[in-house]
Amino acid sequence: MPDKRMTEAEVVAELRNGMTIGIAGWGSRRKPMSIVREILRSDLEDLTVVAYGGPEIGLLCASGQLRKAVYGFVSLDSIPLEPHFRNARQQGTIEATELDEGMLQWGLRAAAMRVDFLPCRAGLGSAVADNNPGFATVRSPYGDDEYLAMRALRLDVALLHANRADARGNAQYLGPDWYFDDLFAMAADRTFVSCERIVAPGEFLAEGPESTIRINRMYTSGVVEAPFGAHFTHCMPDYPRDEQVQKEYADSAKSPEAWAAFRAKYIDIPEVDYRRMIGVGR
Repeated sequence: MPDKRMTEAEVVAELRNGMTIGIAGWGSRRKPMSIVREILRSDLEDLTVVAYGGPEIGLLCASGQLRKAVYGFVSLDSIPLEPHFRNARQQGTIEATELDEGMLQWGLRAAAMRVDFLPCRAGLGSAVADNNPGFATVRSPYGDDEYLAMRALRLDVALLHANRADARGNAQYLGPDWYFDDLFAMAADRTFVSCERIVAPGEFLAEGPESTIRINRMYTSGVVEAPFGAHFTHCMPDYPRDEQVQKEYADSAKSPEAWAAFRAKYIDIPEVDYRRMIGVGR
């Protein structure tokens, strides 16, 4: 079996301008933040991000690297609306495709199934189609029901963060919900997984039952061992969200000077210094 271990820098070196990147997790929960920080330190630009959005979208808005966001929501959970994202939407600096949460899931599922669309009821009777011209409806060949035709959300790359992984690319989720990380992986041409700890294949069952191994190695191109790699979002049960740092991040949207100070403190430093900064074990 190939050894797929990589660093964050090696993952970002595989990315290109203009890519469509799916970032898994949910709001401010279990986001692959160490890879996102590496993207922020890169020259990448003109990116499209598909996500149940959290700080990864706001950070890329603030850095000017995001061209378009496709999302069901963009939230910091304990802070309901992501402030850098709000600024970008109000100033019109990014394109946005705002979908019902179920539509986003169905678009990922269609891409995973390698079909152009899937019929769904989510979005019918709402302003989603009005705000996103180009959506079509289809009528059932077996009855009179009409459905919204949710287009496949095909991804060039998916970025995930798991609790554990092995060097071959299998990934394990020990928290209460893996959300739709598996669909992101299946919808992408290539998937890169960061994790809290790389374990030997035989050690998975010591961490949790077989059902917690949610990502199969056939979908993964690379694995990054990244302790506290989801910080400041949470990665349960390993650690909760760091509300102190998240508040500092939210406050950084108040002015260009505040953003520059946050960036200098938390982003434009090596990951080993980042972990030292946050006080691993705090």
